Amino acid sequence: MALKALNARTAPKSTAPERIIQFGEGNFLRCFVDWIIFNMNRKTDFNSSVVVVQPIERGMVDWLNEQDCLYHVNLQGRQNGEAVNSLERIDCISRAINPYSQNHAFLALADQPEIRFVISNTTEAGIAFDPSCKLSDAPASSYPGKLTQLLYRRFQTFKGDKTKGLIIMPCELIFLNGHHLKECIYQYIELWKDDFGKDYEKFKAWFTKYCYVCATLVDRIVPGFPRNEIQQIQKKICYADNLVVQGEIFHLWVIEKPENMSIAQLRKEFPAEKAGLHVLIAPSEKPYHERKVTLLNGPHTVLSPVTYLSGVNIVRDACNHPVLGKYIHKVQFEELMETLNLPMDELRKFAADVLERFNNPFVDHQVTSIMLNSFPKYETRDLPGVKTYLERKGELPKGLVFGLAAIITYYKGGTRADGAPIQPNDAPEIMQLLTDLWNTGDTQKVAEGVLAAENIWKENLNETVPGLTALVKEYLDLIQEKGMLEAVKTIL
Repeated sequence: MALKALNARTAPKSTAPERIIQFGEGNFLRCFVDWIIFNMNRKTDFNSSVVVVQPIERGMVDWLNEQDCLYHVNLQGRQNGEAVNSLERIDCISRAINPYSQNHAFLALADQPEIRFVISNTTEAGIAFDPSCKLSDAPASSYPGKLTQLLYRRFQTFKGDKTKGLIIMPCELIFLNGHHLKECIYQYIELWKDDFGKDYEKFKAWFTKYCYVCATLVDRIVPGFPRNEIQQIQKKICYADNLVVQGEIFHLWVIEKPENMSIAQLRKEFPAEKAGLHVLIAPSEKPYHERKVTLLNGPHTVLSPVTYLSGVNIVRDACNHPVLGKYIHKVQFEELMETLNLPMDELRKFAADVLERFNNPFVDHQVTSIMLNSFPKYETRDLPGVKTYLERKGELPKGLVFGLAAIITYYKGGTRADGAPIQPNDAPEIMQLLTDLWNTGDTQKVAEGVLAAENIWKENLNETVPGLTALVKEYLDLIQEKGMLEAVKTIL
């Protein structure tokens, strides 16, 4: 059967007022934010469509417009223990604009009275101040520069009307993304002060009082275009969709309320929770950021070397292994969870969701892909937990310290029990340090040398964490003597 082209003539497409400007057309936004908006439209009276703005000169808006901004999302994973593999056609994007070739159309968005939201994902490097940008640029090269141009145009069009401010929700993967974006906008307001002339004070006050910049935390793994399965998917949907995007079933969006708006007001305007979506509007995103780093990234960092040196290569297989599964559970539920400051039932639910994500039947997540830069990862994801656990319990968390000993052992190289060569790969200075230390043949020197490396830890852990040196040495000896898997059993 011949595949149909996908567009508004061949497939039904709903229409709704354009209320959202979205900077970014990549896989993540289409699989996460636009999927959320599509569901809000279906399940509540949100009734909004999205205008996509391409944040850099070269991008995908032409492809989107060719398909009238229709595309399918393929979600895969486990939900409540069941394997899920769903396909949905997303139709909430009305059109897509390239501001480099359609700058007039881009700025004209500011004149549309119903526009209320700005959402972005312009990569971590996108929220940056570029002092070379001018107000007269068509458009400014930076994302915050473009946004300031748009906000000023809106301020002018509606003569500072307080009801025409915008709710701005960046999704870039940096902590306190909204705070950084707001700071950049203020920098542009100062930089272009002379261009604004007599509007300068009024525009600055309008932005401060009537625009609402939220910090957000986003969480969904989005592998992107499903190259290997695209033919089966297209056959199933009967359309030649070239913009299919694949993601995991899990989703979480934490939106921190802005200083100048209440939680109740933001929930009313953006009713995602009402649609049954995992979108939390909270007083602060910080505890949720800590929860994700601690309970998702933290276990990843220590399970990887323990799993790999035990002869297992895939995260899912480690979760289902009779010994390694218990190790992961210990680190997550008995150690890291004890160091956080959110309600315990909420933490247990999140940790259980994380284990379902690790156990995704559709994704072969190689543990070696997690192991690059293991020491800096341990420093940000696991070391805070080691210190808090010691403070609260009066003893070191065995699983986390064992994970550190496993990382150190991995950098020794050699071969695994199954004969596979161990080939660590990291920054040259870390590789050199570990090679020199292991060449001494003395595990006391290895433990002391690694823990003293202030370029990794920003402190000397031999001095600042009591008992850590002795326990790391004990576990290094245990792994050398028994091999990884038997050593894990000992600490369980």
